[in-house]
Amino acid sequence: MTWTVRSVATSLAVGFAMYFAARGVWWIEQPTAPLLMVAAIGLYLVVVNVAILWDSAVSVRMPLWAGLLALLSSVLIPVLVTFSLDPLTLTAPFATWYIGALGVLGVVCVVRRRFVIGWLVVLALLGASSVFLGPVVALSLGVVGSFMWVAVAHLLVMFWDRAVRDAERLAGIQQAVSAWHATQQVRQKERRLRTQFALAVAGPVLTRAVATGGVLDEEERLRARLAEGRLRDELRGADLLNDAVRDAIEDARRRGAVVTVFDEGGLDDVDEDRRAAIRDELAGVLRAAEAERWIIRAARDARTAVTVVGRAGSRGAGDDDAVDVWHEIARDAAAE
Repeated sequence: MTWTVRSVATSLAVGFAMYFAARGVWWIEQPTAPLLMVAAIGLYLVVVNVAILWDSAVSVRMPLWAGLLALLSSVLIPVLVTFSLDPLTLTAPFATWYIGALGVLGVVCVVRRRFVIGWLVVLALLGASSVFLGPVVALSLGVVGSFMWVAVAHLLVMFWDRAVRDAERLAGIQQAVSAWHATQQVRQKERRLRTQFALAVAGPVLTRAVATGGVLDEEERLRARLAEGRLRDELRGADLLNDAVRDAIEDARRRGAVVTVFDEGGLDDVDEDRRAAIRDELAGVLRAAEAERWIIRAARDARTAVTVVGRAGSRGAGDDDAVDVWHEIARDAAAE
């Protein structure tokens, strides 16, 4: 679509440039210095085609040197045309071809994102034509139209660029939404699989408890407590768990510790590599110390992903000295 619009715009610009150059060639009265007229037409054709085509396939923005060449030409061309003609023919149609031609050159500069140069081109046209033809005559012969072309081109380019930016921003938002939706689907699937796994572990113990009316021996009670804890962990803190964390929690519970896991979104917006590192660090913390009560909490915090608290059960829960372990795992590895 962009290439189609660009091709049409290029074709129109070249066509208008050729039209005004042809008007200059089609003189009805012999110029007093025809070589100056031919030089003006030749200079215009070279400059306008450079402005339109140079690096257009690489970048929309015109090279600065090409813009400066266009500005210099907008000063020279009216001088060459005027000095090539008899003063009595300066207002003839073939003699004022440069007014529309430089208007086209100004539009080309604006379309190729050299806004200042484009406006300077038409200002130079206004100055030169006012000097050689008079301000009123110059305005009546097309200078106003050249200014209008450049103004309209400037507005269209601004609106086009804004539309392109909005389209790119919308495409980025759509990609982000699609990625988020895919991530959520994967996480939901993981939660279902983990829940099914936990139920598979707890199912036999629950079946045994129902069959015996709750009369279980010590080993069965331990397995029931471990199964109940694992089921609760999978439901309330699935994002915090991997095999190493599960094993560390189970070892702590086998020693008689109470382990509570809360996932309140602390790992949201954390990439998978960092999640894996956080889980491994959590498993290491659980294995490195012994406490009778563990609280693992992943709260929504800008800096901390997971907080691990280990308490000694023999002390009062409200006593600050009862905290044996306090460990915070940062969301970003660089913040550690």
